[in-house]
Amino acid sequence: MLRNPSLAGVFQGDVRFQGVYRNQWASVSVPYTTGSFNFDFKKPIGQGGDFISTGLQILYDKAGSASLTTTSVMPALNYHKALSGDKNKFLALGVMGGWVQRRFDRSKITTNNHFDGNGYNPSLGDGETFTNSNFSYIDGSVGMTFNSSIGEDKPEDNYFIGLAYHHFNRPKNSFYKNPEVELQAKIVASAGVKFALNETSYFTIQADYSKQGTYTEIIGGALYSYKMGEDVENPQYTLHLGAFMRLKDAFIPVVKFDYHPFSVAFSYDANVSQLKTASQGRGGLELSISYIGFFDKENSSKFIPLCPKF
Repeated sequence: MLRNPSLAGVFQGDVRFQGVYRNQWASVSVPYTTGSFNFDFKKPIGQGGDFISTGLQILYDKAGSASLTTTSVMPALNYHKALSGDKNKFLALGVMGGWVQRRFDRSKITTNNHFDGNGYNPSLGDGETFTNSNFSYIDGSVGMTFNSSIGEDKPEDNYFIGLAYHHFNRPKNSFYKNPEVELQAKIVASAGVKFALNETSYFTIQADYSKQGTYTEIIGGALYSYKMGEDVENPQYTLHLGAFMRLKDAFIPVVKFDYHPFSVAFSYDANVSQLKTASQGRGGLELSISYIGFFDKENSSKFIPLCPKF
């Protein structure tokens, strides 16, 4: 949902829970630590094969020696409109918005004002004019995604394309309460495709392009997946191996293991930017755990022949 709120519910199941932990730049400075928890739930609506999804994205991020901390709580709502009665083909429109707080530990910052004729003097004030070391705002995102199976005879082969517009309300983003300082809007374009190689293995390719003001980011990669167990249609285990690349920044190997209904993934950012000399190539590790399940009742998507399977 941080990529695009319309991706809520685009999975094979009724409910999904996911937790992510990330730690980076420990070899360069005070580590940057990020934690994320999200869940989304979908259910059929009406008689035309449509779905509606609701979800919640919670994010905690703590960065640097001054403990610059961001906490956000973002509910999300997504509607999937079925475009075909013969195969999986959906157009989804999603919105996400909620509360964000930013704060830092003022006692941990050092400015020129702390230095007198004899050197550093921590008893001196920092000379800054703001009165609060925290502020809050309301933020919002909107996105649209199209996902579909590729062929009539291979319903498990899917692709999606999506476009999201984050921070569309341009919230104020300054400890100085300056009305001219706004959080710039961010555009994220996403695409992905999954296709079978044979009855026991498949390939997934995904990529994102993000632009916020003058800054851009491109990340893309692929995973090879191998099903294990007697039932290849509903495998008990699936092993995923692959890698992603964040252009001009990091090479990211990924290992993921599915033990239905749970998944555990591990990735590591190997720094390849100009910072690699200081970081010795060590960027950040990321661990994620997720659960995807069905409800055993009549309005479960398990009993609907057409539902997003990407």
